[in-house]
Amino acid sequence: MKQYFSIAASAACLALSMSASVAYAAADRGTEPEAQEMVKKAVALIKSAGPEKAYKVFTEHPDGAFKDRDLYVFVYDFDGNCLAQGANPKMIGKNLIALKDGDGNAFIKGEIDLVKKSGKGWYGPYKFTNPNSQGYELKKSYCERGAGDTMVCVGTYVK
Repeated sequence: MKQYFSIAASAACLALSMSASVAYAAADRGTEPEAQEMVKKAVALIKSAGPEKAYKVFTEHPDGAFKDRDLYVFVYDFDGNCLAQGANPKMIGKNLIALKDGDGNAFIKGEIDLVKKSGKGWYGPYKFTNPNSQGYELKKSYCERGAGDTMVCVGTYVK
């Protein structure tokens, strides 16, 4: 009886540990509503502070602004030039319209086409490196038209 209790207790502890890991992983990722809200706040900042100041905030995150777990803002003009990038500032100034994921999906072009056509919406999924895990994961991005011919996006990794 004592050995049965010990096995049952061990199994219960393992189950709790596994569910805590799953809960932690879910809490470590942004959600679709959070991504949409961040885009809306980013577009509002562009309108109130101007693009140049807003792009700097999106990229540098003063006081943690516009960076929440794996959520960050990225901005491209309609030619594919990166104007702001909250996870990798080295991308700023580069034309990435032809950038493709591992499946050959030109996702920057796809996001631009979506915003040109609809003004806003979800694009994806596509594969991209998660800056937190450094793993190649499925991602989809919510994008809205920014200042002039630009798009403002925040992506969330598909769970």
